[in-house]
Amino acid sequence: MNGATFFSDMLQAITDRGRRVLSFNIRDEGGANGMAALEAACETLLSSRGEASGMALAKEIADRWEGLDAERRQAFMTMLLERFGPDTERLDKAIEAYRAKATTAALLELSAAAEPRRQELIRRLNLAPQGISTLVHMREALLRMKAEDPNLAAVDADFAHLFASWFNRGFLTLWPISWSTPADILEKIIRYEAVHQIDDWDELRRRLKPDDRRCFAFFHPQLVDEPLIFVEVALTKDIPGNIAEVLRQDRALVRADEATTAVFYSISNCQAGLRGVSFGNFLIKQVVEDLRRELPKLNTFVTLSPVPGFADWVARERQAGEEGVLDGEDLATLCALDDPQWVENDEAVTALRPVMTGLAARYLLHGRSSGGRVLDPVARFHLGNGARLERINFLADRSPRAMRQAHGMMVNYLYKLDDIETNHEAFATRGEVAASPAVRRLAPAGR
Repeated sequence: MNGATFFSDMLQAITDRGRRVLSFNIRDEGGANGMAALEAACETLLSSRGEASGMALAKEIADRWEGLDAERRQAFMTMLLERFGPDTERLDKAIEAYRAKATTAALLELSAAAEPRRQELIRRLNLAPQGISTLVHMREALLRMKAEDPNLAAVDADFAHLFASWFNRGFLTLWPISWSTPADILEKIIRYEAVHQIDDWDELRRRLKPDDRRCFAFFHPQLVDEPLIFVEVALTKDIPGNIAEVLRQDRALVRADEATTAVFYSISNCQAGLRGVSFGNFLIKQVVEDLRRELPKLNTFVTLSPVPGFADWVARERQAGEEGVLDGEDLATLCALDDPQWVENDEAVTALRPVMTGLAARYLLHGRSSGGRVLDPVARFHLGNGARLERINFLADRSPRAMRQAHGMMVNYLYKLDDIETNHEAFATRGEVAASPAVRRLAPAGR
């Protein structure tokens, strides 16, 4: 990290020198004048040839962006869409030239002409000190805007295209997170935990300090104190069936060198602006390799995962009635879900267990979108990584969020190292879900 700090300081020094020779100044005016000045600055940055002045101008634009209100940020993104697309005159000529003679040179010119100018603008904004951080925040705002204005999808596609290269696995570093990790990073682990909330520092200590706990995070060299994604791991002697036995304070501690099972019980993406940039598959595989080197007795690698789309799917099937996957008896049993306190009713729990477990298996094995994708996003992630759907756990998480999203269901996905590639290929090419015989018996194909 010292090297990264030195590089950052060097960039800042170059930027400071550039500011001293930079004659262009973005006015602080609001409204149309301010946006016109910002557009002019972007045009100047695109035409700039000087390294120091380009970095200084990129910093000025980035600073200006940080100070914009929501309305003017929207105007900035609209400006990128409307003013910084491809050079249409150049593109038309390239198309005509390629149609006339499909040479390699003509194809290269066509490819270059088709690239929106905003891609190069984004590249140059990345030259600013902390430029990558600003761009990630920009895209976070852009994703919110895109929900209201689908036309901005073209701008988002350019950000996503560049981020896929800049956050390539080759640039990422895996760091263990422990109780001795700097406090500013630990604070972010608390804040970014997205699966099982960490209420305070004492709870964080229980997840990091004991010998049977591990945590790992990916970092980017230009975001040295910002985790991109992290995974929490419990070292055990068997596969857990509920989250309480993993997190409870009074659990029996396991010596790390005696553990046989590594349980990935929480995976959290940290940067909303990097949505759609995949890190998790690399993270799990790298962590498995590191744990096997450290603890040779580990022979089972599983998750204890949420099923966030299950409750909505059950609601849709109940609404469909007997036209869907449910018969009359199932529909009657599921009426117990309408009581918010059904988990406290032993009779309701006993009646719902087989129905809900079977439905969860059916949802995960056979549930498909109109485009043929597995419905559950967590299932898509693990199955796409080559895991096997190993076990379905009824009422495994009774937290309010888990009850709301999945009626308390959780799933174990098994990463059996010898089968990962075969499972991945079957899922990626044919949409086949690798599952244990026990899970398949819960939901035979049919209705």
